[in-house]
Amino acid sequence: MRTVYLDELFLLNFVVDYLLLLSAGRLAGEVLRRGRLALGALLGAAYAAAVFLPGWSFLLHPLCKLGAAVGMVLIGYGGSRRLLRVSLVFFAVSAAFGGGIFALNTLGSRGLALENGVLSSAMDLRLILLSAAGCYVLITLVFQRAARHSGPRELVPAVLQLDGRRVALTALVDTGNTLTDPATGRPVMVAEGEKVGSLFPVGQAPGPEELRNPAALLERLDRQGWRGRCRLLPYQAVGVECGMLLALRLDGARIGTEDWGRLLLALSPTPLTDGGGYCALIGT
Repeated sequence: MRTVYLDELFLLNFVVDYLLLLSAGRLAGEVLRRGRLALGALLGAAYAAAVFLPGWSFLLHPLCKLGAAVGMVLIGYGGSRRLLRVSLVFFAVSAAFGGGIFALNTLGSRGLALENGVLSSAMDLRLILLSAAGCYVLITLVFQRAARHSGPRELVPAVLQLDGRRVALTALVDTGNTLTDPATGRPVMVAEGEKVGSLFPVGQAPGPEELRNPAALLERLDRQGWRGRCRLLPYQAVGVECGMLLALRLDGARIGTEDWGRLLLALSPTPLTDGGGYCALIGT
């Protein structure tokens, strides 16, 4: 009987489950909340370890396995309108991964094995970590090449600066957002106008009605000393053939871990999401 070390088993399944959830979300074009993905992977790893505990063999029942898998997806992507799609992709990716492990074992590899549906390894813990790091790099490279087709999306923190004032918000990085700065060709950030009011001096922040009339808003800001800082930006969207947004040239912007410098910020008069947890969009 082979000895199973629960700590190594837990770590291995945590890493693999995290990568499977991440892959499913990217393939489905879902918003990635990495903290929630980690919690989902934590559930999967706990289930894998519990299977080997004395008296817990009932967890091997197919319904228990299905429940653990569904629980992982719900923790990672619960509340999403794409929940069914990402669930199906997750099961497909998991099946493909299991098939790959079976193929490796058929070819004589004993590094990884599936026992009762739980991933285990006879490798040293350091080799497990190195292998997991290699898998992560490989998956990252693959999805970077496929990004323009699959359209992965991710929530990141953003800090915007203008004339010594700043605002912090959550932005959605979305390759489907193709709005660009005509002067530089760089992506334009689109933010809900009411959420960036603190970038303006007291009494100058535009209200909802002004945001719906960007031409009049531009005239008002020009009179208040904003000439050269603001401009009208044409855009197209579903149901809008040629619309206009007021855009500001920021002094600085940090999105995620990247410094974007003097980014162009377009002010949206309407909410950008119906509860997705972000109030700004930026392309790549």
